Amino acid sequence: MPDIRFKKTQQVIQVHPDHPDQDAVNQAAEYIKTRGTVIFPTRCLYGLAADALDPAAVDNIFSIKLRPKHNPLLVLVHNHTDLEEIVAGIPDQAKVLMHTFWPGSLTLVFDAKPGVCELLTAGTGKIGVRIPSHPVARALVKAAGRPITGTSANLSRSPGCSCTSDMPRQLIQAADMVLDAGTLKGGIGSTILDITCDPPRVLRQGTILSDIISQTLHDVIKTSKKVAF
Repeated sequence: MPDIRFKKTQQVIQVHPDHPDQDAVNQAAEYIKTRGTVIFPTRCLYGLAADALDPAAVDNIFSIKLRPKHNPLLVLVHNHTDLEEIVAGIPDQAKVLMHTFWPGSLTLVFDAKPGVCELLTAGTGKIGVRIPSHPVARALVKAAGRPITGTSANLSRSPGCSCTSDMPRQLIQAADMVLDAGTLKGGIGSTILDITCDPPRVLRQGTILSDIISQTLHDVIKTSKKVAF
């Protein structure tokens, strides 16, 4: 396989953070559908998108980021139906949290569906998923029509980037297209919660505090509410 980390040309397209041009989003989605990679904005930092259902595309992400393959990649979906392609099941507690916090900064870790690319799960049998809240990210995953990788656009062991001007040149050159929405707010990323255990376990504390998650689940149990999709 040729070294895809460096390209002679790339497209950097300026997009409005709240009302992105649909033609630009569609063009980025076409790259994703053909094993390409796209740098795109999320609420805090820029991410690196590829087709999460294509092992070769996922492998490209690891090559671009120089990322060890024992580190899993989280996935972004457009709606709850998309989960059917990548998760083995949705526990009741997950339904409550999805209803409350999605779209948003909560990544839920599910048991992966058999056949899901092992690079995504790093051999753990589990996969982290969320519906993004940033308008550009949501538009991109919708246009792609499939789950996409949501890993940060940075090199391994380097900090994430809140603006494209801070990204290493080799990262920009490796992408087929950059959707540049200006400077993002930065800060901590999503909270990562393993929903495969009871009680659910926080793997990374992020924007949504664990106390808020616990209280949400407690309130639902107390009132015997049920959430269906």
